[in-house]
Amino acid sequence: MDIKYIEDSRAKYLEPPQKQSIYLFLCFCGIADCSPSYSYGPAVRPQYVIHYIIDGEGSYTVNNKTYKLKKNEGFLIRPGIVTYYEADKDNPWSYMWIGFNGVKAETYLSYANLNEENLIFEYSKDATLKDYISEMLKLNEMDYSNELKLEGLLYLFMSKLVETRKEVFNQKAYKSAELYLEKSIEFIENNYSNNIKINDIASYIGINRSYLTHIFKKNINISPQDFLVNYKIDKACTLLQNTDLSIKVVAHSIGYSDPLTFSKIFKKVKGESPKNYRERFFSNQI
Repeated sequence: MDIKYIEDSRAKYLEPPQKQSIYLFLCFCGIADCSPSYSYGPAVRPQYVIHYIIDGEGSYTVNNKTYKLKKNEGFLIRPGIVTYYEADKDNPWSYMWIGFNGVKAETYLSYANLNEENLIFEYSKDATLKDYISEMLKLNEMDYSNELKLEGLLYLFMSKLVETRKEVFNQKAYKSAELYLEKSIEFIENNYSNNIKINDIASYIGINRSYLTHIFKKNINISPQDFLVNYKIDKACTLLQNTDLSIKVVAHSIGYSDPLTFSKIFKKVKGESPKNYRERFFSNQI
């Protein structure tokens, strides 16, 4: 049986004659420029269907929830679930769709974080999803070569969705780490005079010490312990330069109860004692 292919001024549709693979197979694909307020449903599909919006806007309603969607966003229709979607009346969407099934379909969708709880995705990195479906629509003559190409393009399409999820997760992880770093430094700025420990910072942020150390080293190439010490010593230098406070008071002001310990750490960081630092600073002012 020949492949089913329909094309007119507003749409293209392709449906392979048979599904060879039991793991993942293409049922149909298409592209359409929808007229204002064009709708489909309420209806139930026997297969998985993904719509990817290439322009315009519209809405997707499923499980009594309506999603407003636009260019570079997409939605998943799960088999056996009543859905309804409608193009915007002022800026109707153009979209591409791909229907598929197979025993591995749900597993591959889960890799992309698409499931009954999460039916919406975004892909704005490039035109790859659109290109894959466009390539499918060109294969409108059925032979063994095109059969394999269609199956390969379907797998590539799914891999892009999975890749997008990984990029989003990495981006979220980066933003979380950036926030942890920001809050850690803020905590140090507000509490350096209280003899805080690294565990105090980690507890405040809500992460363990080893992860806190990983964040500092990865983002600013220094451990939180070294950052804290350097911050304290910088504050001590400011006090030594701008006040006549005793070394003991300066030590207490930056969280060291023992002036001797403070002096040892100061010398390790600055290469000289607090007293010598102060004397040298004022001698250079003359």
